[in-house]
Amino acid sequence: MTSRTYDVIVIGAGAVGENVADRTVQGGLTTVIVEAELVGGECSYWACMPSKALLRSGSALAAARRVPGAAEAVTGDLDVEAVLRRRDTIVHNWSDQSQVDWLKKTGIDLVRGHARITAACEVTVTAADGTTTVLTAAHAVVISTGSASILPDIPGIETVDAWTSREATAAKQVPESLAIIGGGVTALEMASAFTSLGSAVTVLARSGLLSGQEPFAGELVGEALQAAGARVLTGVTPVSVTRDGSGSVQLTLPTGEMVTSAEVLVATGRVPRTTDLGLEVIGLRDGDWLTVDDTLLVQDDSSDLTGQWLYATGDVNHRALLTHQGKYQARAAGDAIVARAAGRPVDDSPWGAHAATADHAVVPQVTFTDPEVASVGLTTAAARKAGHRIRVVEYDLSWLAGATEQADDYTGRALAVIDLDREVLLGATFVGQDVAELLHSATIAIVGEVPIARLWHAVPSYPTLSEVWLRLLEEYGRPGEVVR
Repeated sequence: MTSRTYDVIVIGAGAVGENVADRTVQGGLTTVIVEAELVGGECSYWACMPSKALLRSGSALAAARRVPGAAEAVTGDLDVEAVLRRRDTIVHNWSDQSQVDWLKKTGIDLVRGHARITAACEVTVTAADGTTTVLTAAHAVVISTGSASILPDIPGIETVDAWTSREATAAKQVPESLAIIGGGVTALEMASAFTSLGSAVTVLARSGLLSGQEPFAGELVGEALQAAGARVLTGVTPVSVTRDGSGSVQLTLPTGEMVTSAEVLVATGRVPRTTDLGLEVIGLRDGDWLTVDDTLLVQDDSSDLTGQWLYATGDVNHRALLTHQGKYQARAAGDAIVARAAGRPVDDSPWGAHAATADHAVVPQVTFTDPEVASVGLTTAAARKAGHRIRVVEYDLSWLAGATEQADDYTGRALAVIDLDREVLLGATFVGQDVAELLHSATIAIVGEVPIARLWHAVPSYPTLSEVWLRLLEEYGRPGEVVR
């Protein structure tokens, strides 16, 4: 057994943990990061990066086929092996050496193994060979262990070797057919990817498609999936799942209908990776999501041991299960740790330097289906639930000159949720080809609380999709002319 002391210990070397460590090192604090798998974590190897690699080739081909001249030049289908090779290159063949090199260059120490909190400010790491290292933190321990897929409560699901997002994004071969249980972002992105790669996809979505978004988003994505050849069933979930003697998966629906597929992907939710982390030692419950304040300090009335030293960033705090939001939290937490270590004031006021304020109502997200779904802020339903007096304006993106330039028969829609009392944007949703790049302008408008009157002077370039901003403003009306 060896022992080491650092200013900061970060458990989890995914994108979020790396960003925490980077901020604390930049602030002059000695920092060690602990990782049981690959440095770079879920996003780099089993989520964001490989999934977008699997999606990109199909979306590029579909875009080309929508433009006369380019469409005539397309003479075949996707080269599946080339797509998988590109995916492998993007994930560095599941080698984390380049990220390990970055840690060394940045001045962050790495200890590989399974971490358990064994006392306040103390973490014991057990390596693969059974050796242990006891790490002590002078200022902070940060839990950045992420989340994992959860298997739904369907009889037989645990016996059929169901895929989760990990198996889907790391697949070495494309199955002839794939059943997907779920209707959220992961389910629909993988449905888009595997449909484009030639798999016969069936989506089984009990709660509909993209249920947390504006209704038209799921509707347009579902229509596109079906047009591409996928089967989409909403309002249903299997009552049992088995794998027969030939290796096929049999999913029995409530109607008695049987869906047969080569593989089944489960994408129905996430659980925190906090099991066997030693939380019970400090009075917290093993396997729970961790509640935090806006500086990402863990808050729990049942424990008096978390104090001012335990932080949780990223998925484990269940605020916004998105890599970019986790990295945003990491920057806030890292800077707060540095400030507290130096005895400087911590600005945890809304939009303060050490507060993750955007988590509450300004979370941008892109679903990389074809068409893309880009959204930020409050949906219509969420704004009404929060008590805002709103007006909703919509626009058909196909009416834009920029959409005509993008593709023949462009299909898309934009929606803006506007606070009538303050005349600022509360939320926006865009659905269509290449709308992801529209999203940051909406994010800036919401975070900056830019008045509608001022947005009239932000002139969009012609002919681009950005002209939708002018059209949405015209639908809303000039300040002073709006019917309230």
